[in-house]
Amino acid sequence: MKQKTKKQNKKANTMQINKKKVVLYLALLLLIMYILYTIYLLIKQPTDIFTIEEGKLYQEETDIGYVIRSEKVIKGQNYKNGMEQIKLEGEKVAKNENVFRYYSANEESLKQKVAELDNKIQEVMKSDTSLFSSDMKLLENQIDEKVANINKITDSTKLEEYKKEIDDLVRKKSKIAGDSSPKGSYLNQLIEERKNYENQLNSGAEYVVAPMSGITSYKVDGLEETLTPDNFGALSKDYLEKLDLKTGKVVATSEECGKIIDNFYCYIATVTSSEEAKQAKIEDKIKIRLSNNSEITAEITNIIKEDSDDIVLILKIDKQVEELINYRKISFQLIWWSESGLKIPNQAIIEEDGKNYVIRNRAGYLSKILIKVKKHGEKYSIIEAYSTEELKKAGLSNEEIAKYKRISIYDEIIVNPNLQNIK
Repeated sequence: MKQKTKKQNKKANTMQINKKKVVLYLALLLLIMYILYTIYLLIKQPTDIFTIEEGKLYQEETDIGYVIRSEKVIKGQNYKNGMEQIKLEGEKVAKNENVFRYYSANEESLKQKVAELDNKIQEVMKSDTSLFSSDMKLLENQIDEKVANINKITDSTKLEEYKKEIDDLVRKKSKIAGDSSPKGSYLNQLIEERKNYENQLNSGAEYVVAPMSGITSYKVDGLEETLTPDNFGALSKDYLEKLDLKTGKVVATSEECGKIIDNFYCYIATVTSSEEAKQAKIEDKIKIRLSNNSEITAEITNIIKEDSDDIVLILKIDKQVEELINYRKISFQLIWWSESGLKIPNQAIIEEDGKNYVIRNRAGYLSKILIKVKKHGEKYSIIEAYSTEELKKAGLSNEEIAKYKRISIYDEIIVNPNLQNIK
């Protein structure tokens, strides 16, 4: 009887083991089928995980622009004599203030005589220690300091400015020395002789003044009277191209004249055929990016439509005006719009019943999240979660609003999602 019971138990155990094996095989088979099915879905419509980050989208185009300024060329009678800049390039000037001067006819010989007298005056002052006062000592120190620093200057314009400052200090020193010397002394004779030559220099020179306040420039290209804000009506693609200007070329410095530029604003004329330009309106605000990577706001002041698809846009800017003084024709980016926020691929967005969704993946759990698309780009979009007020306006109940899941930075979403797998 005991032997029979053992056989029955053994048989029961064998059957139980076989059942477990069958269950295990079935589970393994189902797992393999699931994996194969998943692979099939991936091949049919590949999916990918994308981590949401902050980003920025632009709708922009690269254009060629012609710089138009309100500017006035100034030129005197003696322009053949050569000129000396009183106001430097880019320096602000007031109306009726001296900008530059033309040399007198015998400028060089007079300057040489003045320089020779300066040397003689210096020698006399060094030999007579009684002339040295505290003021003289101060001026002497300032001159020594300027002379020591002049060797470190490489900019030619700054070098001329430094030399002028040294000359002014020498003149002050000579005047103090002359006042301290007895009348009729050799030093006073030298100083008086120098004054006479200096008067001849000043009386023979022609000074040119500013007709208006603004920025001084010596970059004159002959288009100052043509490319003006008063001449927008004559502008066209053909007209601008016939100017035959080279993009990015620096305007040459004139040795005969200068000009005063209104530094509050300038204009850029550009020709474009983009769809955004066709929809643009006067007074629209857009942004432009210059070669120095500065982004500034511009206002569309004029729209000139050609017979073709081309449109001439006139853009007004009131920033970076000084940066454009050197140029007449530039390359720049015209930014029609830009948007910042959560940046995702367009392929991750699902449209259903006029609403937009993404599929969020958190530790393998997939959720369909309602999102607001702020801006669509060619490949990406900027999105954000709806606010409670917006959800109320959309007609959602308080219960639905309480259950609303918000998308946020660093969330993982599915690109090319398989909606069949989303519960």
